[in-house]
Amino acid sequence: QLQASGGGLVQAGGSLRLSCAASGRTFSNYAMGWFRQAPGKEREFVAAISWSGGNTSYTASVKGRFTISRHNAKNMVYLQMNSLNSEDTAVYYCVASHTRYWIGARCVRDWGQGTQVTVSS
Repeated sequence: QLQASGGGLVQAGGSLRLSCAASGRTFSNYAMGWFRQAPGKEREFVAAISWSGGNTSYTASVKGRFTISRHNAKNMVYLQMNSLNSEDTAVYYCVASHTRYWIGARCVRDWGQGTQVTVSS
């Protein structure tokens, strides 16, 4: 089970930190990630992190602004979002894979409920 939190309303240029609490299977053995879905758009990949935290990947539009991290002892995954803009407005979903390293959306096994992020200009 994945429980995301930390969304909200923020002004453009501001920051938010999303959290994802994992429970159930041993998520520390698997890559985790974040997707988002903006109104009227398809769900898209945002960021992912390997089981140990040693490897990360980001979609181009968030590189340099977002940072994904994890704390395996706490079964937590985070997404620090800085320099937010209106195009970041979306529902953000935490996901867990069935692989140690992120190999794309096909490795996603679990989806959490979304948390809304709204960036006002």
